[in-house]
Order: sequence, then structure tokens, then C-alpha cells
Amino acid sequence: MTNTNTSSRHRRVRRRPLLASLAAGAIATGSLVVANAWAGPASDTGEAPAAAARAGQWTTTPTPVEKGDLTAVAALDDKQAWAVGYRLKDSTNIKNEAVALRWDGTSWKQESTLPADSFPQALAVKSADDIWTVGASSAHWDGTAWTARAFDRDPGGRLTPDAVAIASDGKAWAVGRAVPQGIKNGVPAVQAWDGSAWRRQALPDVGKGELTSLAVVAPDDIWAAGSSFAGADTEQTALLLHFDGTSWTRMEAPGGKQGEHRWFAGITAVSADEVWAVGGSVTGSSERPFAARWDGRKWTAVSTPDVPDGRLRAAGRSGDNALWAVGGKGSVSVALRWDATQRRFEQAPDPSLVIRGLATVPGTADLWTVGIAKKGDLIPAAARFKG
Repeated sequence: MTNTNTSSRHRRVRRRPLLASLAAGAIATGSLVVANAWAGPASDTGEAPAAAARAGQWTTTPTPVEKGDLTAVAALDDKQAWAVGYRLKDSTNIKNEAVALRWDGTSWKQESTLPADSFPQALAVKSADDIWTVGASSAHWDGTAWTARAFDRDPGGRLTPDAVAIASDGKAWAVGRAVPQGIKNGVPAVQAWDGSAWRRQALPDVGKGELTSLAVVAPDDIWAAGSSFAGADTEQTALLLHFDGTSWTRMEAPGGKQGEHRWFAGITAVSADEVWAVGGSVTGSSERPFAARWDGRKWTAVSTPDVPDGRLRAAGRSGDNALWAVGGKGSVSVALRWDATQRRFEQAPDPSLVIRGLATVPGTADLWTVGIAKKGDLIPAAARFKG
């Protein structure tokens, strides 16, 4: 499934859960990486209020995890969805259990636990017996059990993936960054599963940066998005790479004005000539949504509402042809919907939770988001939009 789900002196959109940060020293959600400094954002927790269960509104759905974090979600249809995350078992000693939940059309139930220390961050579902999750490592579900799969060795450092997707030919792809010592020294990284092992992919030299999201149009038409990190005298810039079946090429992303930092955190492909990337931008202390569209020839920035702290982290097109982008920071959660007539994103009802991941539900106008509630102490949350 396409990741829609999944980057200081400023901040940077990341999708590291708090539990993974505590247990493995991973980076918490943020937005801007400066090559010589990074500081995580303020965090917020809370309980999402239950919305009315009717069309056009979000409804919170109970999960079987009382304390923890849900980091990614994917759906096959109205009665089959999966979410991965963590159950906090011992907050004093920072012990957690990676879990996979399944939606059966009525409720969320725990289907399984994942291999130890897997710290799942992203999820791709091709079928009920072909599921990949990546994080501190990767694991594959064959319908019966999870099998851990080691990533290929990368000379750039330890691979930290943020997104995974499965192409129509069954090949899985993972993107993120290779980190030699610290996040500020990371470089974009891509690996592909060849049926027996993960293989590192050659990329153009784009300097320090990361890839945060992945979208597959076809086996020979794949997009990866993220950012090139800021330096002492340079702004952070949005990064786009394209795979044509043979090699990866850097594509020109819309640039910002002087002093403006931009990044992508999510990408979704509708067709070969309609791909959307979303993220955020920072000018001074002002942070707002940023989005761009590929029309088959070039990438163009599109209009977004000026939502303070409205960073976007995922996008997807629902079954009623509506394009959505979601995100937020701390107490701010935001959902945008594309207005094709006005040619701009407009604010839409949001799920009122700290959003980690988004999934569209094929064949319907419905959406899923997962994360943690805004109130309370690490309360996992899942919300469904009935379109």
C-alpha cells in the first residue's frame, strides 16, 4: 500500500512514536533538520472526543491497547484494515510490545505481536497474507506469523526507514535514511525486497537528507519524497526522487523564498500524471502546510490554508475521488480536502488526535487515522471518517 502514511533551530516532520523514542533513542515528531543542530518539538497528548457516527464526520473507535501508540494504518476494504504500534508494558523500565491490530468491520482486535525490537513505523498491505512493516527493522506477515527480515548493509550507516510500499509485481520498497552517527548526518536511502533479501539501491548524490514517504504508480514508476537538510547558510529544501524501472533520479521540487525551509512528509499517487506530495514550511517562527502536485511534466506548489502548526504528514484519495491531506502538531490536528473548482486545499473536519498515519478505504469514501489521543498519557487512538 502506498505510504500516505509513512521531517533544530526550527522543526521537522517525522513519524517516530514517543515509545520508540524512549526505548530506542529514536527521534520524535518534528519538522526541520539543520545539518548542524536538531531539537525535537513539544509533544502533546490527549483523548479525542467521539464524533457523531454519521456521514461526513469522524468517529473514534476503541482499540485493545490501553497505553501505547499506533503508528501506521492500512486498509483493503470496509471490513479489513490493519494498524501497527506499541503497547507500553512498563513505563518505569520503558518496556513495550510491538503489536498488529486488525479491523474486522466491527471492532479492532489484536491479531498478533511483532518480532522484538521491531518498532514498526510504516505499514503496507497487499493482501491478508502479504503485509510488510518497517521501523527499527522489517517484518513480513504471511497470514500466520511475522518473520523478521534484516535490511541490507548500507555504507552510509544504519538504515532508519520511514515508509514501505508494495508494487503490483509483489516487490516491496522501503525508504528512509542511512545514519552514520546522528540524524544531522543522515543521507537518503532506498532498499528493495527481491523475494529473498533486501537490497540497497543506488541513488543520486543529494547530500544530507532523508526520504519520509513512498508512492508506487507501477513497478517502473515510483516516487519517494522527503527533504535535503539545511546547512549553516542554506535552507532545508523539499526532496523528490523518481524510479523509472532502471534508476533513481532527482526531480525538481518547488522552491521557496529566501529564508523559507520546506519539506515533504507524505506522498500519494493517483496516476502517472497525478501525484501529490505534502509537508510543511517554516519562515522565521511561522510554520504552515505545504503541498505540491505532479502533472506528468513538472511539480507545482498548490495553495493551502494558513494553519499555524498545520504541518501535513500524509495524503490519499478516497473512493469518492476526494483528495485528503492530514497532519498537525501537538494540540493542533488538521485535515485538508482539495477543492478542484477553486484549485486549492480547504480545511475539513479533522479527527482531533495526534495523527501518525492515514489510510483510505478502497471502494468507499471512508478514511482511517491512527495515533494517540490529545489528552491522557499515551492513549492509542483510531478514528474513522464516514464519507
